[in-house]
Amino acid sequence: MDTDTQLRDPLLHGITLVTAGTGKTGRRVVKRLTARGVPVRVGSRVGDPPFDWSDRDTWKPALAGVDAVYLAYLPDIGAPRAADDIAAFAELATAMGVERAVLLSGRNEPMAQRCEEIVQGATWKWTVVRSSVFSQDFSEAFWLEPVRSGIVAVPAGEDAAEPFVDIEDVADVAAAALTDALHAGRVYELSGPRSVTFAEATAEIATVTGRPVRYQPVTTEQFTAAMTGEGVPPEEAGFVADLFSALFDGRNAATTDGVRRALGRAPRAFRDYVRETAGTGVWGFGHEG
Repeated sequence: MDTDTQLRDPLLHGITLVTAGTGKTGRRVVKRLTARGVPVRVGSRVGDPPFDWSDRDTWKPALAGVDAVYLAYLPDIGAPRAADDIAAFAELATAMGVERAVLLSGRNEPMAQRCEEIVQGATWKWTVVRSSVFSQDFSEAFWLEPVRSGIVAVPAGEDAAEPFVDIEDVADVAAAALTDALHAGRVYELSGPRSVTFAEATAEIATVTGRPVRYQPVTTEQFTAAMTGEGVPPEEAGFVADLFSALFDGRNAATTDGVRRALGRAPRAFRDYVRETAGTGVWGFGHEG
């Protein structure tokens, strides 16, 4: 365990704004902060007041009375507009008295790194939570329907591996960083305990559920065509295809110690995520293993 964990400095809290507060990480961060008695403002388009990254007029009302923010940028930290929006938000937030920011970032993404630099250069105390690809993308996002259909097609090689990180670990680290001054000025690069290929990941799901699920590598062109065929705008489909191709080129295959550094414990394993998720029935069939 990090020896600094013995030097806890709990933060006194006004309101914490959780952007993307109904999203994958945001709703989990909200739950953890609420359980700790932290006043939370859920940043979403249907919030009160509403918050929308694409509508800057919503930012100031959402920041009123806020001391800390969780920055989860939509649609993605690697999106072309991300740096400009993060810079404008940081300038406004610090001018309004926000003292603390935790940024959800991605590993080895050039645009994400630019956003990190912006957050680190602002006049607040910051923490960067730099995450691997979420395990829950197989059950809450990109690959939910493909798992249900039995074929997960990704623009990555046959042996492409990723140390998928459990989103519960990401939320644990973010909540800790928002409530403990120990984490100020730190970058936590998060991963699972081992790298898993897509073939291994789908085989694990198949084994636990007892249903056929397999991985199918495809080209970026095939992936883009499939997305546009499902009604996704070409620009968005191309962005996602290029992002996946870059992320799964081997640059992020190594595991990290970020979860242990932040929380003093090992990260959750992909296998445990699969077993727990299979029991929920989200994949359209219950746990059989």
